[in-house]
Amino acid sequence: MNAGHYKVIYDTDPGVDDAMALYFALAHPAIDLVGITTTFGNVTVEQATTNALYLTSIAGRSVPVTKGVATPQCKSPKSPPTHIHGADGLGNLPSRIAASNLLDPRSSAQFIVDKARAQPGAITLVAVGPLGNLSLALKLEPRLPQLLREVIVMGGTVIEPGNVSPVAEANIWNDPHAADHVFSAGWKLTMVGLDVTHQVRVPLSMVARIAGHHRHRATDTLLHAVEFYARFYTGLYAHVAHEPGCFAHDVLAFIYLVQPELFTLVEGAIRVSTEGLSQGQTMMNRRDFIDYPQAGWENDEPSTRACMQVQAEACKTLLEETLMGTWLSR
Repeated sequence: MNAGHYKVIYDTDPGVDDAMALYFALAHPAIDLVGITTTFGNVTVEQATTNALYLTSIAGRSVPVTKGVATPQCKSPKSPPTHIHGADGLGNLPSRIAASNLLDPRSSAQFIVDKARAQPGAITLVAVGPLGNLSLALKLEPRLPQLLREVIVMGGTVIEPGNVSPVAEANIWNDPHAADHVFSAGWKLTMVGLDVTHQVRVPLSMVARIAGHHRHRATDTLLHAVEFYARFYTGLYAHVAHEPGCFAHDVLAFIYLVQPELFTLVEGAIRVSTEGLSQGQTMMNRRDFIDYPQAGWENDEPSTRACMQVQAEACKTLLEETLMGTWLSR
């Protein structure tokens, strides 16, 4: 696969696993990162924007960064999960150098629309946070599903239990109305959810090897963040405590982009519950031969592909080999 084969807008709320995914995208020769659009989620949108500018700056890369939505469309905002990602989203870094990269003044939704219009059929959008920017971009440009090449969403779950309720994954739960709008829009959409991300654990020892190999501020920052993140998961899951590390949530969206053959998928309409105990649940119709009387499951509902199985060891090997490469500027 030729370098620059995938032109990608990365919609993100960094976030520790977001940072890992960002560095994978910068390191992989087949990914041309043409923009970063930020959202609230793991942190406030202001902090997410600060982190995106900082992470790209210390890696020696200049990528357009835009600030996006700050709150959910309808539900009341919730406080960011500081116990998972740290108050700053990167494990409470003890210090930071000044970031050299500057913010693009456009809103994230406008940036997405501008890029899609300028290069129809060329842009893949990888979204790993709440989906407010995508929903707003759809309202600005209803033809967006025809203008984008593909949308890959890290979020949701089909069978695996949720992580903010028994049925809901955090990104979708944070803005369920936006998510339902996105899943109903009719673009080429793949959901990389907890069904696969909970199958792939990134060992802390791997990130330490990467940091030791590069001896660079960017990988040192990533290691600090993952150490904080891993402490949360180690205290929550016994099988993670056995080998300290974290789930490969956001980076799996990029791994799916470049090596989809590592995943097994199912296909069907997905709708998102917006109210009550099931708020944020991604419900997939896996029996399209049934004519359900419940409204919202008509036969013309757009179909989504959902990742259900993954070759975990191959993903970890690809992650380590990619981040061990020569991608960092001194």
